[in-house]
Amino acid sequence: MSQIEAVEVEISVVLGRSVLPMQQLLRMGRGAVIPLDASERDEVWILANNHPVARGEIEIRDDRIAITVTRPADIYDFMAGAA
Repeated sequence: MSQIEAVEVEISVVLGRSVLPMQQLLRMGRGAVIPLDASERDEVWILANNHPVARGEIEIRDDRIAITVTRPADIYDFMAGAA
């Protein structure tokens, strides 16, 4: 394995986005619900070290959440806040 292949990359998934007034954010507590700009059928963003690399779909496998990659990411869509 080369040195590049050995580098670990943090993967995260963005389900959706929301814009809230700071006052509402500061008043949030346990049980608060944050509405997102996405529905359950929308593709999610897959990030590698906080950079968009792909889009995907949420799945449940053996009682665990998994993401199936559906296509490469379009960074311009991500920056524009596309759902």
